[in-house]
Amino acid sequence: MGFSVSITGALVIVLVCISGMCSAQLSSNFYDTSCPKALSTIRSAIRSAISDERRMGASLIFLHFHDCFVNGCDGSLLLDDTSSFSSEKNSHANNNSTRRFEVIDEVKSEVESICPGVVSCADILAVAARDSSEA
Repeated sequence: MGFSVSITGALVIVLVCISGMCSAQLSSNFYDTSCPKALSTIRSAIRSAISDERRMGASLIFLHFHDCFVNGCDGSLLLDDTSSFSSEKNSHANNNSTRRFEVIDEVKSEVESICPGVVSCADILAVAARDSSEA
């Protein structure tokens, strides 16, 4: 009993020390100066897509989960196949499970029209997933 308590205590101390070394730099106002209408544009498009199809919110959250699953949230799930590249989007693992990529493509087009080259696809997918859970 005493041994397991000391192991548990040691693990808690290690976890506390490790967690103190982490510092995320995420910010909900990251685009406030570089693309002030980005978040409202994404939110509006996502709400519209969900009002057209109620299960859209779940599909967009699912896309975000699959994008972040292996190597972090990088938007790689949104890439199309090319002659020299097979994308995750069309991989056997995602066949018939991920859906509604075109919604993110439409949102990306809207955001690009107001601030070209500023907002990443990964950020659009993350914000779309967040907004899907609130819609």
